[in-house]
Amino acid sequence: MADLAGLRHDVSLKPFATLRAGGKADLLMVARNLEELATDSAWGHRQKLPTTVLGGGSNVLPSDDGVRGLTIINQASCIDVRPSGLVIAETGCAFQELFLKTAQAGMHGLEFAVGIPGSLGGALVSNAGAYRSCVSEFLTRLEIVHDGVRQWVPPAWMEFSYRDSVLRKSDAPAAIVLRVEMQLPLGQPKQIYDEAREYQRQRISKQPPSPSAGSFFKNVTNKLLAESLVTLPAPLKAAGIVPAGYLIEAAGLKGHRFGGAMMGQRHANFMLNVGNATAEEIFRLAQTVKSVVRAKFGVELEEEVLYLGDWSRFAGIEPE
Repeated sequence: MADLAGLRHDVSLKPFATLRAGGKADLLMVARNLEELATDSAWGHRQKLPTTVLGGGSNVLPSDDGVRGLTIINQASCIDVRPSGLVIAETGCAFQELFLKTAQAGMHGLEFAVGIPGSLGGALVSNAGAYRSCVSEFLTRLEIVHDGVRQWVPPAWMEFSYRDSVLRKSDAPAAIVLRVEMQLPLGQPKQIYDEAREYQRQRISKQPPSPSAGSFFKNVTNKLLAESLVTLPAPLKAAGIVPAGYLIEAAGLKGHRFGGAMMGQRHANFMLNVGNATAEEIFRLAQTVKSVVRAKFGVELEEEVLYLGDWSRFAGIEPE
C-alpha cells in the first residue's frame, strides 16, 4: 500500500471527538481543502479501506478498540453565498458558521443551527435539525466521492429521514460528501436574528459545559405513548413526539453515572464525560439507559450518536 503524503499511523481519536473518548485510527489524514478531501477519500476507496470522515466530531463515539482503515479529518470549509439564495458549502465548515454567513446575507432557514456543534458534513449524515426544521429540506444537490468516483447527486441519493441518512446505515455505501448546494429563502434580518437568539438562549440553558456529543438519543415518535404522559406539553402530545430527555428523566436516570460517564443534570439526553471516561463506560451507560426506558415505557431508544470502529467485543453486552 503506497502511503500518501501526511498519512499517519495509530493516531488517537480522543482529540477529534467532543466526548474525548475512544481509541486509535489505524490510518489518519488531514484534508485541508476540497481537493485533498476528494483525493484522500478516492485513495481510501481504491485501496478498499473502510473510510471514516470526521469534522467537528460532535456526534460520534470511537471505540476503545480503534477505528479500522482510513480516518480523514475534514477541514474543507469554504462557503459561497450568492444574492439569489444559492449557497455552495464544503462539508468541513462549521454548521453554525454556515448559518452566520447565510444570515448575514439576509437568508433564513438555518436559524436552528445556532448552538449545534460540529460540521456541515456531520449534520448531513444525521440529518441534523431542531425546532421542526432540518438541514435536508434546503438541499438541491450534493457532490460526493462514491467508490472512488467524484460526482454530483440529487438529495434523494442520501435517503434522508428523521436524524438519519443512507450514510448512517450498517451497509452504507463507500461514499463521502464533499460539498452541497442549497437554496435558501430570503428573509428579514431582524426576524432571522431574533429567532436565532431565542434558539441560542434555550440551548445555553440546557447544554452542559462538560465534554459531550450533544443529544445522545433520538426523540421517540409514538402517538399513544405521548398521549399517555400527563406532564408532556400539549404541542408534543399533538405531534406524537416524546423527547428522549423526557423519558430518561422520567425513568430516574437524570445525572446517573457509570465510571466517568454521566447523563446530564441540566438536560437528561446529554451524555457527559465527567471523569476521563472510556468509550466502554459511555457505551455501558447508554445500554443501561435503553434498558430502563424500555422496561418503564415499552419503547426502544435509538442512538443519535454514531459508534465508530470496532465494537465487536461489546456484542450482546448486558446493561450495568
